[in-house]
Amino acid sequence: MKLSLGPLTYCWDKTTVEDYYQNIAHTNIDTVYLGEVVCNRRRELKLADYLDIANQLVDSGKNVVLSTMTLIESSSELTELKRIIDNGRFAIEANDMSAVHMAHQANVPFVCGPSLNLYNRASIDIMQKLGMTRFVMPYELSKKWLSQVLSHAPASFEVEVLGHGYMPLAHSARCFTAKHHNKPKLECDIICKQHPKGLLTQTQESQALLRINGIQTQSAAKVNLINEMPDMQKMGVDFWRLSPTGLSDIALIEQLSNSSQRLSHDAEDDCNGYWFSQAGMALVEPQNV
Repeated sequence: MKLSLGPLTYCWDKTTVEDYYQNIAHTNIDTVYLGEVVCNRRRELKLADYLDIANQLVDSGKNVVLSTMTLIESSSELTELKRIIDNGRFAIEANDMSAVHMAHQANVPFVCGPSLNLYNRASIDIMQKLGMTRFVMPYELSKKWLSQVLSHAPASFEVEVLGHGYMPLAHSARCFTAKHHNKPKLECDIICKQHPKGLLTQTQESQALLRINGIQTQSAAKVNLINEMPDMQKMGVDFWRLSPTGLSDIALIEQLSNSSQRLSHDAEDDCNGYWFSQAGMALVEPQNV
């Protein structure tokens, strides 16, 4: 089972992004997903910048996939999507059905991202016929579900599961971060740059509930499936994905690459409930499964 790094979901300045991926280039991670997936108003990096980073990562021995937007809302976004698909070198991660359609028409191989809501083997097989080479399991699905899907017939596509990071739970045409700062969406001044890990929300009882990230709503707690890696490998999972959160990712990748020992959970910051068919925010200890 290989390690992959999902697309950056937060709005970091260009220098921070470039420094981050320069550090990633020196890790043992196998595959890196690059590109803006949340909001087209985040213009810190252009496609040309991502292609430069992609080429640097390839020179360091990494495989690169270009990720596309999760919510396509305008003709200009479709134009940018076509530019990504027509990059001429890299496969894409399709996070919207328009990306699947365009990639199929252009005969470009694609990864089905987790936002495509593929909830059964029949729909996954249809995607494969259209050009899908890898399937990223939607975050709210479980180990039991994946086992059933993979047991129906031998899979001729790769499987990827989010193993660590904050889960995107929903997307909206409205920008919650701009609303929080009393700004209209189209005059937001890219205010989400002030929140490099999203904006944490709490219940009236001061319990962490959700994480606001522009038009995206995320989990307050990080998914942590490190201890499930051996079982995932036995099931046939090909890629164990990390979602970027900061330079602390580098140390985690090194630990995962160089150590076979189990890494413990931080009960205050971790969750794994969806994997065990429970509430997503739950933290299920292995002995209770």
